[in-house]
Amino acid sequence: MDEDIKYQVLINDEEQYSLWPADQDVPAGWRGTGTEGSKEICVAYVDEVWTDMRPRSLRERMAADQLK
Repeated sequence: MDEDIKYQVLINDEEQYSLWPADQDVPAGWRGTGTEGSKEICVAYVDEVWTDMRPRSLRERMAADQLK
C-alpha cells in the first residue's frame, strides 16, 4: 500500500528527481533533497521544483550554443 510508505525525494548530478522509499539506502549517483513524507507530498515538491525536464548538461550546452 503506497499510503503506508514514507518517501524521500532524490536528485542526481543532472538535476533529475526521483522518489525513493525513505527506509532504503540512497543509490549511488543520487542524494537526498531533504524532502520526505507521503507520496503526494513528495510528488507535489517535485512538481514545484522540477520545471525544466532537460538534464543539466543539455541545458548548459544549449545555453552555451546561444552565446556563439
